[in-house]
Parts: sequence; C-alpha cells; structure tokens
Amino acid sequence: MIYLDHNATTPIDEDVKKAMADVFQLFGNPSSSHSIGRAAKAAVDSARKQVADLIACDPSEIIFTSGGTESNNLAIIGTAYKYQKGHIITSVVEHPAVLNPVKWLEMNGFAATYLPVDSEGRVNPDDVKRAIRKDTILITIMHSNNETGVLQPIQEIGMIVREHNITFHSDAAQSVGKMDVKISELMADMLTIVSHKFYGPKGVGALYLRNGIDVMPIMFGAGHERGIRPGTENVIGISGLGKACEIAARDMPFRYERTLKLRDALFSLLESKLAVKLNGHKTMRLPNTLNVSIIGSRGNLQDPAGGQGSRILGEDIVEQLKDKVAFSAGSACHSGIRKPSSVLKAMGLSDEDALSSIRLSAGKDNTIREIEDAAEMIIQTVNELMS
Repeated sequence: MIYLDHNATTPIDEDVKKAMADVFQLFGNPSSSHSIGRAAKAAVDSARKQVADLIACDPSEIIFTSGGTESNNLAIIGTAYKYQKGHIITSVVEHPAVLNPVKWLEMNGFAATYLPVDSEGRVNPDDVKRAIRKDTILITIMHSNNETGVLQPIQEIGMIVREHNITFHSDAAQSVGKMDVKISELMADMLTIVSHKFYGPKGVGALYLRNGIDVMPIMFGAGHERGIRPGTENVIGISGLGKACEIAARDMPFRYERTLKLRDALFSLLESKLAVKLNGHKTMRLPNTLNVSIIGSRGNLQDPAGGQGSRILGEDIVEQLKDKVAFSAGSACHSGIRKPSSVLKAMGLSDEDALSSIRLSAGKDNTIREIEDAAEMIIQTVNELMS
C-alpha cells in the first residue's frame, strides 16, 4: 500500500515510539509532589519546551490538550466566554472544528462573519479589515487548508488584528511539523497544534496561548495547565508530541524539500497523461499537498475545457485503488448522495469539478518510486473508468 493521505493522519515516527515507551514507567500523577509524580512532571515540562522550541515561543505559553478539535474549541469558545457577547470573524474554508464552534456561538447570541476566499482559496486581508466591527472580539483564520494545502496570509491579517487590539487565533493543525512555523512571524495570539499530523500520536495536541491573552476554560476541574485545561496530563502522549516536535525542528529543511519534490513530481506525472486542474494556489500551499480535479484522460477526452465531456468522480478513483494507494476524494457520500467539498465550492469550482477532485498528500518517508507507481495506477484507473 502506498500511503498518500498524510493530511488525514501520519504514521508514528519510530523515534517517537521509543520516546513514548521510555515514559511508560512514569506512572505518577504530574500534580503529585512526591518523587514519582515529579518524574512525570519533568517529562511533561520537557515536552512543553520541545513544542515551544518548534514554534519559537516561551514554554509557559503552551497548553496541552487532547488534539486539534479541543484546541480550536478552547480558543474560540474560551474567548467568547470571556466577553460573553460580541462579533467573530472567520472564513468559509475553515475546518469543522472551527466552523461548528462559531455556529454554536451564533445560536447562543454571538454574531459572526464568514469571509469568502478567491479562486485560489485565499482570504483577502482587506476583507478582514472591512469586516471588523466595534464589537469584534475574535478573528480565527486557519494557517493552511487541510484539503488544498493553501496558506492564508496570516502575517498580514495579524498586523491588521494587532492594530485593532482584537484576539487572533489560527488553526495550524496542518502546518506545524510540515513547514517552518514561527509564532513571531504569524503574529497570532493563539495557535492550534496537532500531534498526529506530523508523526506523533493521536489524541494529543496543544494550544499556543500568548502570555497576556486570557481565555475561559470550557471544562471545569482542577488547576492543570495554568487552570485553563483541567484533567491529569496524558504523560505518554505529551511525550510523543514533544519528541515529534524535536524531530520536526531538526529535520524541517529536509522534510520540506523532500515533500515539495514529491508533490511536484506527482503533479507532473498526472498532468502528462491526464487533463487535470490544480485546485489552490500554485506556490502558497503546503509542500506536501496536491488537490486536483480530474477532467479526463488525454487519450480519451471529449471536452478538454471540462464542459460536456465524460467525467468521473474522485470517490470512484479512491474506491478502485483502496487496496493499493491511500488518498482522499474531494467529496463526501451521505445516504447515497455525493456532496461536493464546501472548500472547493467556496473557491468557485462547479459541482462537477469538485466531485471529480482528489487530494494526495505526501510524507517524509515516501519515495519517488512510490510517487511514480501511484501516478501510474491513478492514470490507469482514470483510463479504465473513462472507457
């Protein structure tokens, strides 16, 4: 099986597994004052520094959570709870872990503005500026999109937000670990980090919370994690996240260049034999992510412009290759009805183009031979489905 679905999740790095195994004997509660508890706390503190070092912040600004969904909810709902009322700005292409908390807040008396994106999937910073109101309390715009890999102009947005003294959150679940992300460059007050997106374990993540920025807890218990996130820390998972961050910091130049090379090689191979349309910005996207609409086979294409030509569904390609190549389609099937990606629709794609899209996301351990084999199988499958 060739695995090209690293934006969904990644395999755990062998060195991360070893780091986690090393702390299995640290069964103590990190809040306990005896030596067994202090050993566990030392492991958590070490991981906190490893995470902080990756994004260049102070360790005290890292709050451990159960993953990206909790981090996003804590940032968004926690900020709203602090103000109790107000206006929130986000974008139409956010992950459901951002959109659904915002929609829930709308149902509970808050106002929200959902900014559009252009045909390349990017938010216009001027739209952010125009959307700001006197009662705006939070702006939450993702750093990179999970479907297209498109990078948002977070630094420009951050500069606008700072001028208006509004809290700024960015979901960087797909970015951290795949590319160099430094908090000082993004100018975000809160940043979501997810372990299993860069070779760490599932069920653990972190929220960067800039010193001086307050959020209300959304769960209530004891005073763990600065009193913001109650619950005894997951020492083993946190240690795995820390090690994944340490490795990412060390290997970032190699990791970035390798996945970029694999991604571009894959696109070139597909483009040489198929009529495909790149979805997203050509350069301003994650180095590993390729989202394309399959217009047809160059050898059997009725309409190269994608008008009335015979089209196939991305979901059908995924199904045909499910035991050979792992990747994703740009549609979801609910009760037998295929629904096009809302992200791609927001970028202006037709239902036909959105439904014919596939997402391939390479990883650090993929080889060029795997890329060539995967491309060949996709091309062959398209040809067979078109015949």
